[in-house]
Amino acid sequence: MLSLIGAPCDAGANTAGSALGPDALRRAGIQHGLQKMGCKVEDLGDLHIVTPEKNTAVQGYRNFHEVLAWNCAVRSAVANVLKEGNVPVLLGGDHSLAMGSISAVSAHCRREHKVLRVVWLDAHADFNTASTSITGNMHGMPLTVLCGQGPPELTQLGGFSPALQASQIHLLGVRSIDPEEQRALRRAALSMVTMRHIHGRGIVQAMNAALADIDPGMHVHVSFDVDCIDPLVLPGVSTPEEGGLQLDTLRYCMARIAQTGCVASVDLVELNPLADPTGKSAERAVELLTVLLNPDWERHVQRPFDWAEHAG
Repeated sequence: MLSLIGAPCDAGANTAGSALGPDALRRAGIQHGLQKMGCKVEDLGDLHIVTPEKNTAVQGYRNFHEVLAWNCAVRSAVANVLKEGNVPVLLGGDHSLAMGSISAVSAHCRREHKVLRVVWLDAHADFNTASTSITGNMHGMPLTVLCGQGPPELTQLGGFSPALQASQIHLLGVRSIDPEEQRALRRAALSMVTMRHIHGRGIVQAMNAALADIDPGMHVHVSFDVDCIDPLVLPGVSTPEEGGLQLDTLRYCMARIAQTGCVASVDLVELNPLADPTGKSAERAVELLTVLLNPDWERHVQRPFDWAEHAG
């Protein structure tokens, strides 16, 4: 059973609009699309919080109390779904929400003695801290928090810290990294397949490398930030970065991840309907999610046109 959880939060971002993401995904037919391919789906509706004081920075973390409240709500909701033996699909909302979802997933895996891997699809590395971030926006910080750096209220969301080791994370599609963030990523030795790697090695080899250590029986959490897609294809995001993944390439990536048979929790975040009033961005996000969660993933594992193979 797939359990849809809406989290209409944009407190972690610098642009309003991602709070409208859950509603846009529903209007784009997310439940029907998943059911159409044979999945059992329940929609748990949107989470709600008692809104704390807004626009309050704590130690350089913008909207700290609001982001914390949302992540506490997300952690509890995701934990409940996992306890029931279902697959949580978090509909964001900005990417700061992954602190709550992955904290719950990590605690679940610890209890169930499951090995956890996180596949992080994103234009950005999201490995900033308050001291390295230019903006203080917390949607650029979830991975550092999950790796144990940051206020204890966030790093301890799952009851222990760190929720993740760097070796459990695979970044895919990254093309925008702040200078200090780059140094932190090197120190942490995160596995990262950038767009430069994809253009140089080709998507097939890139995915082989990204999924090399995923074995049957593992719990794979996919954190899908839709800004990993090129904004010419999917413009409905708050922080567009040119030169992203094309639609056929990302379909292939999703099918390869599905092929592992290990996908057990998902975030779908950073859709901003205000940036694309046509609704096409939401429809494409839904389409890609259905590939990721489709039991009939085989038909999508077709090699896309690979620029690396045709270079020269």
